[in-house]
Amino acid sequence: MAADSTKPLAGQAAFVTGGGGGIGSASATWLARDGAAVVIMGRTETTLVKARDGILAAAGDGATVEYVVGDALDPAAVRTGLAAAESLADRLGIAVSVVGGGLMKPLLMFDDAEVLGELQKNIVSAFLVIRNAVPLMVKTGGGSIVLISSDAAKVPWPFLTLYNTSKSGVEGLVRGAAAELAPLRVRVNAVRPGLVQTEATTGLFANKEVMAQFLAEKPLGRTGVPDDIAAGVRYLAGPESSWVTGQSFGIEGGAELAKAPYLESLVRKRFGDAAIDAALAGEIPT
Repeated sequence: MAADSTKPLAGQAAFVTGGGGGIGSASATWLARDGAAVVIMGRTETTLVKARDGILAAAGDGATVEYVVGDALDPAAVRTGLAAAESLADRLGIAVSVVGGGLMKPLLMFDDAEVLGELQKNIVSAFLVIRNAVPLMVKTGGGSIVLISSDAAKVPWPFLTLYNTSKSGVEGLVRGAAAELAPLRVRVNAVRPGLVQTEATTGLFANKEVMAQFLAEKPLGRTGVPDDIAAGVRYLAGPESSWVTGQSFGIEGGAELAKAPYLESLVRKRFGDAAIDAALAGEIPT
């Protein structure tokens, strides 16, 4: 079915990594609903099929959504996904990097391999989208790249120091890339979510004690849902933000006005008292 030319993103293709997850699939839905032809990428085909079906149902008649199975840390897979998106429309206009994550434990419990893993998940995954999307975008006059950061880029989180570090790196990447790529008419921005309820955070939401600590530091009194973040992605992807680049928008319930909860009880439950006592005493746990 032909694209609806009256929709603001008609004629554009969009590529979304982590498209099978809550934030990725919601972002894809908002883009497809406004006329973009969307390719979602993730590592698990069954998850992608389920997500695609949900996106198509939510986006309405005429939506175009396909999927590519691939790892966002595999440059060849990223190129394959971007090429698949480009083939669906007049131009690749939008690329969204959603993949990321972090380990919650005391800093002294990390080893060097885990540090590199945090940087790869959050910074390298975003870099690969930028590096491989830009050559396709410049062929047709530019485009918009949106990265998913975190309120952890702004608010120090005890026991998430490496996540703080890697998401701060994402925002440095946003600013540097935006300045360097602006002459090519490629915009680079980020959305900075707070805690969002998805399948990936189900266990955390089930812990009433921990959730009470989170809510106590949320001025707006609630946690997020994927559509909260997808609305920001859609704005940064579309023509409404044509004069916006190098920015990271906090969509986090006001969390950056307060402080991060101190989740010592959670890490004690995960790693045991002996390891946590050692780390908090300045010793490397054995």
